[in-house]
Amino acid sequence: MQIDWLAFTPGPALLGGMILGIAAALYVLLHGRILGISGIVSGLISPIAGDTNWRLILVLGILSAPFWASLLFGIHTAVVIDADWFAIIIAGLLVGFGANYGSGCTSGHGICGLSRLSPRSLVATLTFMGAGFLMVFVIRHVLGL
Repeated sequence: MQIDWLAFTPGPALLGGMILGIAAALYVLLHGRILGISGIVSGLISPIAGDTNWRLILVLGILSAPFWASLLFGIHTAVVIDADWFAIIIAGLLVGFGANYGSGCTSGHGICGLSRLSPRSLVATLTFMGAGFLMVFVIRHVLGL
């Protein structure tokens, strides 16, 4: 995957980041909860009575967002994933395991935890980023893919 620097538009990314930050801040202020997706999804898997509706609505909103973006704003992006279903499922399970093992996901630690100045979230976010940088280096420069 290559970045097309001539077509790179940081505006939508900046706007999206601002919306995520505002949503996370409002969620903490209004509900006293962290907007961490892994915790929200795990609450759907192991439900507590009376605590599933908001989780389900949020997850459905996230999953349907691309549809609404294409319908409302004319954004049509074809996503091509060059992997078989087995690899995708294994990768998803590993991400879920890592989020559980690390007591949170990138949204919980990287957005909410860092904004709360949590040392654990700083370590987790640096670990996510470092592992990502390392994997890109290995895949591109060691394996030559």
